[in-house]
Amino acid sequence: MLLAIDIGNTHTVFGIYRNAKLVADWRATSMLQRTEDEVGTQVRLFLNEAKIPLKKIDGVGISSVVPNLTDVFSIMARKYFGVEPLIISSSLNLGIKIFYDDPNSVGADRICNAVAGFAAFGGPLIIIDFGTATTYDVISASGDYLGGVIAPGVETSAVDLHRRAAKLPKIELHFPNTIVGRDTVSAMQAGILFGAIDAMEGMVGRIQNELQRSGEREAEVIATGGFSQLMASRSKTIAHSVPSLVLDGVRLIYEKTHQRSTRRKG
Repeated sequence: MLLAIDIGNTHTVFGIYRNAKLVADWRATSMLQRTEDEVGTQVRLFLNEAKIPLKKIDGVGISSVVPNLTDVFSIMARKYFGVEPLIISSSLNLGIKIFYDDPNSVGADRICNAVAGFAAFGGPLIIIDFGTATTYDVISASGDYLGGVIAPGVETSAVDLHRRAAKLPKIELHFPNTIVGRDTVSAMQAGILFGAIDAMEGMVGRIQNELQRSGEREAEVIATGGFSQLMASRSKTIAHSVPSLVLDGVRLIYEKTHQRSTRRKG
């Protein structure tokens, strides 16, 4: 069984795979102050809840955009599972080309999205990850990573608005019944969420136009991340919502790397 870990700026998501099947997953807050023993204790509690023995985990893959936590989780993997974790990066043999000026600057989560998205749906694709940032990753018909767009996430926008405006409250993010709010909370919800939908659909339109000018056919649009299902419920542009896409990418990359390593040893 594989423990796949997606370390984001706000949340860390854990997934347990039995072969290709995601059998359990959990979400926790990403805290820079955690030690490897605190993380290990947390993972052990998750595994106990899922009735999965610790000894069943024989592999760990990590996608991380928080370097300090990458080290903590790597030490945890060695200490609690006795394995060397696979850290996802552009330096691995991913089976795709990355057309970024500096491939090393592409986040591990975006690499995982590209690999898993293409494996599931083919290409071309526009993969939108609704997390701390809203990222758009563009995948060609042949599976190459062409680049993307980075914008503020919906939760980031809500928190920043509350922090910077003295009279604007902290709000829960769900769509109000009407676009014209009759109280401050619904007005903020409308502005942030409907505004994010309109911005997303406009951005997708611009990307589609650029793809077509370069000779690509129209791309399918995939959503992932913590707010993907919420946003997909109000969008005609999004074809599929796959919240576990990063974890799926960790699994696929781990399997490719492990198979190559096994063949070399053989």
